[in-house]
Amino acid sequence: MRPRSLALVAALAVLPLSAVSLGVTAAQAAPAPNAAAPRVSLPNTVTPAVARSEKKGDVPAEQQLSVAVSLKLRDTAELDRFLAAIATPGAPEFGTHLTPQQFTDRFGPTQAAVDQVRGYLTAQGLTVSAVSDNRQVVDAHGTAEQIAKAFGTHESAYLDPQQQRTFFANDAAASVPADLAGVVQGISGLNNHTVRTTRNVKPSTPAAPNAVTAAPSGFGPSQYDGAYNLNKTGADGTGVSVALWEFDGYSSNNLKTYDSQYGLTGPAVSTVSVDGANYDSSPGEGQGEVELDSEIVRGVAPKATQLVYEAPNSDQGEIDMAAKIVADNRVSVISISWGSCEPDTTASSMTAVDNSFKQAAAQGISIFSASGDDGSRDCTRSTSGSSVKAVDFPASSPHQTGVGGTNLKVSGSAYSSESAWSTAGGGVSTVFAKPSWQTGTGVSGTMRTVPDVSSNADPASGFAIYTAGGWQVYGGTSAAAPLWSGYAAQFNQKAKAAGQPVLGEASPRLYAVANGSGYGTTFHDVTTGKNQDFSTKAGYDQVTGWGSPIADALDAALLGGTTTPPTGGCTAAQLIGNGGFETGTAAPWTASTGVVDNASGEAAHAGSWKAWLDGYGSAHTDTLAQTVSIPAGCKATLSFWVHVDTAESGSTAYDKLTVQAGSTTLATLSNANAATGFVQKSFDLSAFAGQTVAVKFTGTEDASLKTSFVIDDAALSVS
Repeated sequence: MRPRSLALVAALAVLPLSAVSLGVTAAQAAPAPNAAAPRVSLPNTVTPAVARSEKKGDVPAEQQLSVAVSLKLRDTAELDRFLAAIATPGAPEFGTHLTPQQFTDRFGPTQAAVDQVRGYLTAQGLTVSAVSDNRQVVDAHGTAEQIAKAFGTHESAYLDPQQQRTFFANDAAASVPADLAGVVQGISGLNNHTVRTTRNVKPSTPAAPNAVTAAPSGFGPSQYDGAYNLNKTGADGTGVSVALWEFDGYSSNNLKTYDSQYGLTGPAVSTVSVDGANYDSSPGEGQGEVELDSEIVRGVAPKATQLVYEAPNSDQGEIDMAAKIVADNRVSVISISWGSCEPDTTASSMTAVDNSFKQAAAQGISIFSASGDDGSRDCTRSTSGSSVKAVDFPASSPHQTGVGGTNLKVSGSAYSSESAWSTAGGGVSTVFAKPSWQTGTGVSGTMRTVPDVSSNADPASGFAIYTAGGWQVYGGTSAAAPLWSGYAAQFNQKAKAAGQPVLGEASPRLYAVANGSGYGTTFHDVTTGKNQDFSTKAGYDQVTGWGSPIADALDAALLGGTTTPPTGGCTAAQLIGNGGFETGTAAPWTASTGVVDNASGEAAHAGSWKAWLDGYGSAHTDTLAQTVSIPAGCKATLSFWVHVDTAESGSTAYDKLTVQAGSTTLATLSNANAATGFVQKSFDLSAFAGQTVAVKFTGTEDASLKTSFVIDDAALSVS
C-alpha cells in the first residue's frame, strides 16, 4: 500500500493564423524579446512548410498581424475519464452532459489565467480584441515588431515551391515568459500558410467535367435515404440543430430550389458569423461546398435547423469557430467538410481545435468530418506532396468521427452494393494517439487510424446538387460527412422522444456496436476496393472504417434494442479485452487515474500490471469498467482474481469493493475480506446473453486507514 498522487497530464501546444497583405523588406535583425524574466519555448509552433520553402526576406516591422493565444485546459486526466464515462452505456455517468458553464468551471482556463494573458499582451503594446466565451482563446493584434517582441519570434516571407505562393511565418518556435508557460498552450497567427480546402469532387468526364444542367442528375434524397434505410427511422430531425463548419458562403435561392425540387420543407438556413466573416453576399469558390453540405443534411433530416458558421480561412478562424460553436451550445451535431493534411498543419493549431472538440464531447455534441479525397496521400495537393502517407485533419481528431467514402449502387431506391472509393481518405495519424475506444480494428500500433465510418462519396455515384445557378453532380467525402450528420440529427430526435441521451461523441458508441454481435445488421461492411496504401477487408479497414449505416437497425442498437443473433449457436470466446492489464494502459477499460499500474507496492497476480483501486487512506473512490456484448444463446461466466490488503482491523466493513454487471450487483467485498494472497471470484452472466453490459468495479474508501483492492486476470468466457 502507498499514498498515491493523481497525475495531471497536460500537453503544451500552439497555433498559427491570420491573413494579411504580405510585404517584404531586406533582411533585418529581429527585435529581442523582453528578457526581464526567463522564457519557455512553445513546441510545435512553426509551420512544417518553413523547412521546405525559400526565404525571401523579412515581414515589414509595421505590418499588422492578428494572433490568437490559446490557453490550456485544466484537469485533463479527469476530463479524459469523464468523456469515456459519458459515452459508455451502463456507466453511472452515461449521457450526463455538461453545459458550457459547467465545462468551463471544471476544465476550462480560469478567469485569473485569462487576466494574466491579457495583462501580458497589453504590456507588450498589443490590443486585445476578444476573449472566447469558453475562455480558451484570447485574440489580439499589433505590428510584426510588437508580435516578435512579445513571443520571441522573427517573422519572414517565404515562397512555397510546391504551391507557388508566398506566405509569412515565424522562423523558430515562439516563447513566452516562464510565468505564462503554465497557462498558455499556443500562439496562432504567426504564419498564414495553412488554409482549409473543400473535400468535394465532381465527375471527371471528357464531355463536361463541370456540367451545369437544367434537370437534376445523380442521387436525390429518395435514393440515398432509401439505400441507407434513413427513410425507415421514423425521424426527420425535428427539434434538432446542426452546425455547418464553413469557410465560404451560399445562396439561399439555390437551397430553396433544391428543397422545391424534392418537396422538402424545414426551417430556413441561417448564418452565424465568426470573426466578422460573412460570405453570403458574394460567395467564392467554396460556394458549392457549403450548398452541398446544406442540401445533403436537408435531404436526410429536412426538419433540422441548420446554422452555417462562417469563419476566415485561417488557423485563427478555425480555432475561433470551434470555440464559438461549443460556447454557443446551440447545436447537437457539427458537420465538417473542410480540412488540411496533418504534416502540413501546425500541430499546436490542431491541438487547440481538438480542445474545443473535447468540450463538444462533454456537452453531447456529435462531430462528423470528411476524411479527405486524396486517399492515403492526403498532402497530394499540399506542400509535402503525394510521396507522403498522411491523413486529414480534423478527421484525425480522436474527439470526432472521421467519415470515409464509398461507391454506392442502388436498385431503384434500395441498397444494392458498395465498394471503396479509390481516393477515399484513410490511414494513420502522426499527431493523435489511438483513443481507448478504437478497438477491434485489427490495426496494430499506438496512433489513431482513420476513418471510422463511411458512406457514398465517389463522384461516379454522386449526388444531385443545385449550385451556381444549375444542377451539378458532386461527390467526395464532403458528401459523406453531412449524410452522417443528418443521421445523427434523426437519432437525436428519436433519443429525446425515448427519454435517452443524445448521441454525443459518436465514435465510442459506434465502435461498441460494431464490435458486438449485431455488426452485420447495423452496418454495410464494405469489403471490395482500396486506396493507394490500404485495402478493404471484413470488419474495419482504413478506407471505409466500419462501413455505411443501416440506419433503422443502428438506431435500435444505440437505443438499446436487440439485434438479430448470429445463427449456428454460440462460438466459444473470451470477451474481456486487456484482462491482465499487461498492455500498460487501461484501454479498452475505462478507469480512474492511476488505477492501472505496475508499482511495487502491490503485486500483480501474474505479469507486472494490475488494476489497483484505492489504497489512499482518505475518502476516495476508484472505478474500473468495460462494456462487452454477450452473444445470444451463450453461457457466460465472469471471473477475476482479487487481493484485498488493509490497515483496518475487525469485521466492520469500512472500505468496500462493489462488483456489478449493468445495474446488477454481483458481489460486495470489503476490508473484512483481507487476505495474504489473491482469490478467484466467478459469476454467471448468462442472463445477459443477447445484451451489451458494463462490467464494473467500484472501490470506496472512508476517511482513514488504507484498503487496497487489486484486480487482475479478468475474463468473461462464453460457450
